[in-house]
Amino acid sequence: MGKRRKRGVNVEEAMEFLNYLTVAKPLLPFLIALIALGWAIERWGFPFSNWVPLVVAVWATFQYGSYQRQMLAEDLNKKWKRVILKTSPTTPLEHCEWLNKLFMELWPNYVSPKLSARFKSLVEKRLRHRKSKLIERVELVEFSLGSSPPSLGLQGTRWSTTGDQKIMRLGFDWDTSDMSILLHAKLAMAIGNARIVINSLHIKGDLLLMPVLDGKALLYSFMSVPEVRIGVAFGSGGSQTLPATELPGVSSWLVKILTDTLVKTMVEPRRRCLSLPGDDLRKKAVGGIIYVKVVSASKLSRSALRGSPSRRQHSFTTNGTLEGHLDDKDLQTFVEVELGELTRRTHVKTGSTPTWDSTFNTVLHEDAGILRFHLYECTPNSVKYDYLASCEIKVRYVADDSTIFWAIGPESGIIAEHAQFCGKEVELVVPFEKASVGELTVRLVLKEWQFSDGSYSLNNFPLSSRNSLNGSSNLLSKTGRKLNVTVVEGKDLISKDRNGKCEPYVKLQYGKVLQKTRTAHTYNPVWNQKFDFDEISGDECLKIKCYSEDMFGDNNIGSARVNLEGLAEGFVRDVWVPLEKVNSGELRLQLEAIRVSETEGSRGSVTGSGDGWVELSLIEARDLIAADLRGTSDPYVRVQYGNLKRRTKVMYRTLNPHWNQTLEFPDDGSPLELHVKDHNALLPTSSIGDCVVEYQRLPPNQMFDKWIPLQGVKRGEIHVQITRKVPDLQKRSSLDSEPSLTRSYRISGQMKELMVKLQSLIEDGSLEGLATVVTEMESLQDLQEEYMVQCETEQMLLLDKIKELGQEIFNSNSSPSLSRRSSNI
Repeated sequence: MGKRRKRGVNVEEAMEFLNYLTVAKPLLPFLIALIALGWAIERWGFPFSNWVPLVVAVWATFQYGSYQRQMLAEDLNKKWKRVILKTSPTTPLEHCEWLNKLFMELWPNYVSPKLSARFKSLVEKRLRHRKSKLIERVELVEFSLGSSPPSLGLQGTRWSTTGDQKIMRLGFDWDTSDMSILLHAKLAMAIGNARIVINSLHIKGDLLLMPVLDGKALLYSFMSVPEVRIGVAFGSGGSQTLPATELPGVSSWLVKILTDTLVKTMVEPRRRCLSLPGDDLRKKAVGGIIYVKVVSASKLSRSALRGSPSRRQHSFTTNGTLEGHLDDKDLQTFVEVELGELTRRTHVKTGSTPTWDSTFNTVLHEDAGILRFHLYECTPNSVKYDYLASCEIKVRYVADDSTIFWAIGPESGIIAEHAQFCGKEVELVVPFEKASVGELTVRLVLKEWQFSDGSYSLNNFPLSSRNSLNGSSNLLSKTGRKLNVTVVEGKDLISKDRNGKCEPYVKLQYGKVLQKTRTAHTYNPVWNQKFDFDEISGDECLKIKCYSEDMFGDNNIGSARVNLEGLAEGFVRDVWVPLEKVNSGELRLQLEAIRVSETEGSRGSVTGSGDGWVELSLIEARDLIAADLRGTSDPYVRVQYGNLKRRTKVMYRTLNPHWNQTLEFPDDGSPLELHVKDHNALLPTSSIGDCVVEYQRLPPNQMFDKWIPLQGVKRGEIHVQITRKVPDLQKRSSLDSEPSLTRSYRISGQMKELMVKLQSLIEDGSLEGLATVVTEMESLQDLQEEYMVQCETEQMLLLDKIKELGQEIFNSNSSPSLSRRSSNI
């Protein structure tokens, strides 16, 4: 007699079913209580009918069946989501022959030209900075990727998930021999010239594709450094017959350049961005302005942030030992913001959760850039500061006039924000790279984008309304225009002088033309000086260098560059430009482009009279400051008119000099600057004031007499008389007062006398006499240059007079013939 098997009771399943009933049937407890009450009444009171227990059993059976069906449906839904919705760690392998088919159709007419133009600019930049030892100069002549596209996902594609980020992995295999990349190289050691042809390329690796911002952008990168091979041939002229072994090392040099470019741009964790805008406005961004606010940091730990030694991490205490025993609450940190060559620093704050709230103005020179943030520690009793960690945020312009910001998040994830219009503030919390703890909170505002056609994005305004500001002038050619650059003011300039003084001035370079402002004497100077440049085609930029004047050599206190591409006509652009290679300082510039015809027309009276000249009489000065220890000065005036320089004679030991000297310059509208200097025989001269003489709007042939206060000093004025002369021979009494031949003989005789006097003083060894003679020779040289300008002016006036006389003779000869013809008729 076999034993009867007992059916075990699953307690856990019963409890789950009971919990399900409690949630699905909220009135069930009351029903159970009601049934128990009825059972008690039936047991000890009067009996109910026998059908009540049967109804309860049937109801319970139906509820249990419903519960089983619901659990089965949820399990099927979970499996379906893992396969379809990519929520599992790894999805099944998917073949993608369709992707390669689509890629082959799009490559010749769309993808290849776009990538060729993009990669050409990247290669040109890399070639400027990386040269082979055998090559002195290299130039990229031709760049084409050919008609054979790369193959994607030959072994299939697979989706994976890291946190909330979905990542697609696919293979990348590009083996082509129909590309055309031509380099023209000048070989070192006088070997000659060569044409380098890259005729084959092989790149193999694994790509990662990461969609962000709900599919509005796609980040892509290589998982690791790809395998790169390049086929190179050499030759001269139009033939490429020499094998690559003729120039050993060049092929490996090109491979290294390409590999390094890939590593620095699109190998993990470096990622590139492909934006997928809804509207393509076809605007080429050439620069932008970003306000960066470093808000705070959190979870800072000295032991977790200090990683491997770095080039920034070489700091010790004064006794030669590393500081490592301080508490994290005593951390004194600051953040350095880096964008290209522009760096700015926050103030030093204490604690593991410091708050800085420091805002900086930064400038982009392209349509994309990388903002790097370096965290440093200021250790007590330390000579230098310690590098702790870094993080970075990338910025990119999108063709629909928006901006994408993205960074590397926790566990190599992605942090991305999208600003639909300029002026919108975005906040990113970015973890420090290669650190287990620590994160930085940053707020970014893209103030404006600048475009190649002269337009730019304004805050909260659509692009169509911005185009109406410039009208059709954006489509005009760049040639035949003048650029007006006004250096308005500066702020927060640094000082490298030991005494803490700052005497700044600015140099502007556009093409080969150099201009310079006057010297100020404050950290927040105001110049308001205007300079004119002839516009140069070819995307030239304005280079700016700011210096602080010093007795032992001027100090560079910052530089910058401004992209003038597409500057619109008839519109003054007012911009604050941050200085690079320093930690502080900005310059305010006003930029304007005007047509030459407009300059010669309505503004002709301002820019110069063409063939006239400017007569400047330096009469005297009064109440000058004392530059010598004896309480006096040896003042003279250095006059700068455009690229021309003149100087007066030196008046010794006086604060109220009288020069009574007249100088003449051709009237071309250049700024006229006066620099009053104190003469020293052995030491460098010192400045005792400067000023600008405004003469451009004076009426012609009328003398203007005025006292001008000197700038940059506490006191002092200079008395000048300025006249704009016109080419009229009857009114040129100053030029005709002395015959040119007599004047030239007089200057030559004075020069000979000074040479004899100089020789005798050298033999006697009189230093004071030598200084006096040298000053007289400098004044005589200025007089000779003035005489040369006078001769050129006389020559020009005589030629104009000859033309007028010739025209009168021609008219007088032609008028009788006309009268005879009329009489014959």
